[in-house]
Amino acid sequence: MGKVIWSPTAYKDIDLIAEYIARDSVDRAALFVTKLMEQVDAVLVSYPNSGRKIPEMNDESWRELIYGPYRIMYRIKENDDVFVAGVIHGARDWKP
Repeated sequence: MGKVIWSPTAYKDIDLIAEYIARDSVDRAALFVTKLMEQVDAVLVSYPNSGRKIPEMNDESWRELIYGPYRIMYRIKENDDVFVAGVIHGARDWKP
């Protein structure tokens, strides 16, 4: 079992999501971010292959989990560590 490593870009994505949610409720923003990160960490430590292959990419090592409307994109490294590269809204037109 590897460890989960959050990239600076993923942290920035989460900060922007929290800022957006905080416009309505700071408490809700904090709770959302905490739950997202805890759930992603728990799933990826135990079941890194549980996410689906990212449809826009042709590489089995790139996968994603869905949390609410967000896509958590990650890559499984050779040493079984999981590198979370980004968190984006599912409605966003994303291209690799």
